[in-house]
Amino acid sequence: MQKLSSLFYNVLDKIFNSRDILIAISLFTVIWYAWILLKYSRKHRYPLPPGPRGLPLVGSLPFLDSELHSHFADLARTYGPILLLKLGGKISIVISSPAMAREILKENDVTFANRVVPVVVTAMEYGGRDIVFTPYGPEWRMLRKVCVRDMLGHTTFDAFYCYRRKEVRNVVKYLYGLKGCRVNVGELMFSSVLNVITSMLWGGTIQGDGRAGVGAEFRQVVGEITELLGKPNVSDFFPGLAWLDLQGLKKQMKVVIVKLEQIFERIIEERLRNEGSIGSNSNFLEVLLQLREGGGTEIPLTMMHIKALLVDMVVGGTDTTSSTVEFAIAEMMNKPEVMLKAQREVDDVVGKNRVVEESHTNKLPYLNVVMKEVLRLHPVLPLMVPHCPSKPCVVGGYSVPEGARTFVNVWAIHRDPSNWTNPNEFNPERFLNGEGDCGNDFTYLPFGSGRRSCAGMAMGERIVMYSLASLVHSFRWELGEGESLDLSEKFGIVLKKKVPLVAVPVPRLSNVEVYE
Repeated sequence: MQKLSSLFYNVLDKIFNSRDILIAISLFTVIWYAWILLKYSRKHRYPLPPGPRGLPLVGSLPFLDSELHSHFADLARTYGPILLLKLGGKISIVISSPAMAREILKENDVTFANRVVPVVVTAMEYGGRDIVFTPYGPEWRMLRKVCVRDMLGHTTFDAFYCYRRKEVRNVVKYLYGLKGCRVNVGELMFSSVLNVITSMLWGGTIQGDGRAGVGAEFRQVVGEITELLGKPNVSDFFPGLAWLDLQGLKKQMKVVIVKLEQIFERIIEERLRNEGSIGSNSNFLEVLLQLREGGGTEIPLTMMHIKALLVDMVVGGTDTTSSTVEFAIAEMMNKPEVMLKAQREVDDVVGKNRVVEESHTNKLPYLNVVMKEVLRLHPVLPLMVPHCPSKPCVVGGYSVPEGARTFVNVWAIHRDPSNWTNPNEFNPERFLNGEGDCGNDFTYLPFGSGRRSCAGMAMGERIVMYSLASLVHSFRWELGEGESLDLSEKFGIVLKKKVPLVAVPVPRLSNVEVYE
């Protein structure tokens, strides 16, 4: 055995000391690499987008800033409007210009119509099967049609106005009762919007004290879901490690989903016991259950779909809407002339002895451009929900690989000085002066564009406008003594104020009945 081993090593020594063999190996290596490059160049006629090189294995992950929207904007100034980042084991593409956004969201809309499903979402029974993450195809089209036509169509949405009115009037009454005390505007609006949405979801299905209890429980669960969705997850960057769930986020989500399932089951069971309401379509749940029972869709609407749509409505509508209202109040406080102009407009339309109704908001063009300017300066989804190409394609002269997580940096596009005058300034008048054509040239994309644009856009705008009109009509908004206004942002799935707005609402109408 020892002799055989010695003979083996002698043979290896002769081979690797042979000049001819070394030359042959070197030549073979050069030819092999040339063949690989030729094969790649034939398959990929266009280069990959530029970007930072990063480190082995982890790529650019260690260098990411927590304020991802502004960090990506800084990288775009160095590498251009389309750039590539290696984040762990995944390739990400960042788009930062209207021209590149047009190629993604219009010219290659079908190719980019899918979404990357975060690992934590797969913990849900219906994870990846809702309107946000369902792959583009017949099932998604069915969900989109149900959401836009049956749930959020003008007729259905108008029929649920009583719920929105009741909750907005409750907020006005509550603020009036504070008698000049400080209030956290963001927290108040989150609770208010959640009450509005849940009221429309199941309306009078939950009666009496039980309804308040369900609302409080639902608020806690929604907060937990939003927090888990916003946490960076190692499993998303290194799919091979997903089964380990190193941070335990998927396990935590499963616990939260059990709570959510229990709430839904109680609500649905109570509705089914209330036979008199069947088919009455008095809330979104009634509409969806009626569609399920009646088979009114080409692809059957299942109970799983119903639960997924209800979760989308709540999770997708609360933080986004409440954050927009909070930023709007803060920006108007920072520019008192804007606040005064908005108040004068509402006074002229509504008067000082009547309450604001949702029907008034169509007659408030200035407040409407205030909302648009807030959404331009502080887009609620600064990087949108990442798109995922279903096949390799070319964007801006660069090759984008299949499956690359693609971010459209709406925040950067909305603040690009080549598209907007003084882009970092809050100036609602810019929309009255013809600046920005609300998306036709892809310079303004607060709700996205194309097939996967936000299905709840109309609902969000109406709730924001109604809430804003009521708040500026009923109160002056002031800071506490010695306090200053901070307008800085905090990045997340939803863009929020870094420092919550705490302000003092001072009643500005002499007629007390307006606050009742």
